[in-house]
Amino acid sequence: MKYNHLLFKTSIGKEKPDSIRNKEISCPFCATNQLNGIIDVYDSMILLKNKYPVLEDSFQTVLIETDDCHGEISRYSKEYLMKLLQFGIRHWLAMEESGEYQSVLFFKNHGPLSGGSIAHPHMQIVGLKEIDYKENVHPRDFEGFLIHEEEGVTFKISDQPRIGFTEMNVKMNDLRGIQHFAFFLQIATHYTLNAFPYHCSSYNIFFYHMDHQIFAKIVPRFVTTPIYIGYSIPQVPDNLEWMVHDIQKKYFI
Repeated sequence: MKYNHLLFKTSIGKEKPDSIRNKEISCPFCATNQLNGIIDVYDSMILLKNKYPVLEDSFQTVLIETDDCHGEISRYSKEYLMKLLQFGIRHWLAMEESGEYQSVLFFKNHGPLSGGSIAHPHMQIVGLKEIDYKENVHPRDFEGFLIHEEEGVTFKISDQPRIGFTEMNVKMNDLRGIQHFAFFLQIATHYTLNAFPYHCSSYNIFFYHMDHQIFAKIVPRFVTTPIYIGYSIPQVPDNLEWMVHDIQKKYFI
């Protein structure tokens, strides 16, 4: 039996600062003159090696999104978000194409329930040497009710969510669709934080490169249901179609 478990280095993990929960901690990403291991810089974006590489058999990087410590994707200008996504995707795909990893993760945490520790807006690109994340991902994870489509870029709500409840998916065939991809991603994060039927302060964004297409899954985060934790059984809400119409009414009509 093959196990897809990552070894977490607890001795390093306990050293990580937690500015999400402890507001008295100074933000390490604001002190740009003290950053080490910088890989690339573009505008206010900085890609660097993760100072706290807690995952065994991996290469961990952090993409600092902006110099605004209180920034957030739904509030970026459309032009800046497009630049950010192009910058991140370019480095993500370059790591994939290097041949050094079984797979490369690209994701974002936002808010106290997202699993992150640093409040300053950032993403992570992580090369995994032994694990292929695609073995645990299926095409059905990105299907569902169509919210909007523009020039081949689709925006959907999952009818078979991976974890359960509400998951929104954006798909583009190639980077020529980046404008609509960024716009839909921004709507999904804005709706999550400002118009979601239930108060929500946290989300994750997971990126996937499969079948020559790029997907983003936006997951509003709450306390995870015990039925999923204990039995891996996702739950699907009965208001998905209502939510589709609500998003359409708020952002597209």
